[in-house]
Amino acid sequence: MAGACLLLLLLKMCGIHTEEETKNPWGWERNDSQVASEDWKQRLPKSIIIGVRKGGTRALLEMLSLHPQVAAAHSEVHFFNMEENYHKGLGWYSQQMPVSQPNQITVEKTPGYFSSLKAPERIHMVDSAMKLLLIVRDPVERLVSDYTQILHNRKARHKPYQSLEQILRRGQELNTRYKAVQRSLYAVHLARWLEFFPRKQIHVVDGGSLIREPLSEMRHVEHFLGLKPYLGPENFYFNQTKGFYCLQARGHQHCLDQSKGRPHPTIDELLLEQLCTYFSEHNENFFAMVGRTFNWC
Repeated sequence: MAGACLLLLLLKMCGIHTEEETKNPWGWERNDSQVASEDWKQRLPKSIIIGVRKGGTRALLEMLSLHPQVAAAHSEVHFFNMEENYHKGLGWYSQQMPVSQPNQITVEKTPGYFSSLKAPERIHMVDSAMKLLLIVRDPVERLVSDYTQILHNRKARHKPYQSLEQILRRGQELNTRYKAVQRSLYAVHLARWLEFFPRKQIHVVDGGSLIREPLSEMRHVEHFLGLKPYLGPENFYFNQTKGFYCLQARGHQHCLDQSKGRPHPTIDELLLEQLCTYFSEHNENFFAMVGRTFNWC
């Protein structure tokens, strides 16, 4: 066992990857000549999915992963929004990326970047030409999904929790300081990004449309990233059990994990109306900033 571990260590030091490491998340093995190529190495991303949290970032990344010109980092790196990671430097950040070839675009996704105060400037300092992908959904639905994930985590850890109504209601007033509410203020966060990046470098993906018509949205993403059109109807199939589209390619089928599509708690109609009213002005500001409207609330 010790000898095997030493051999693996020597292989890594020489830049040689094991068979398991040269597989992508779908389990497809790369060609041996590609693995041996000196061009096959870790590169900084040319595109980042910056958010939004619970907006469909995982689905977007999984769909992009089907494209042969994309090398996707499948773990959220949190480099630009977490001090402990940022201070590890670009060398550490690069090591979190997948190996790729020169004709591929490396993509990472960390939804926490969008609402981060420091991420826009930090990303701009690394690459002012970075192509940013922002996927959004109805801010009320996003808020409820955000709460649902937190609720699930607290239950799993046997921690106390409040209902969404208890959190959002302060007498007759709406608790707008709740973090999940603040994350849904898309215009506020986007304004910070536009201080550093021109609008043309930020592509907005409709999260609702990605669920209903994934191919249509992905065509726009391919164009934005300068990729050759590759994805087709054969890459998507509707899973009746899960209630959303899953992916397929080269004989493999793949659905998002069980954390996606969790049942959401029902919201009191009065509270729902309050939320829609509160978000309405922010939504209008966001529509004006991105030059398109969405059917929200």
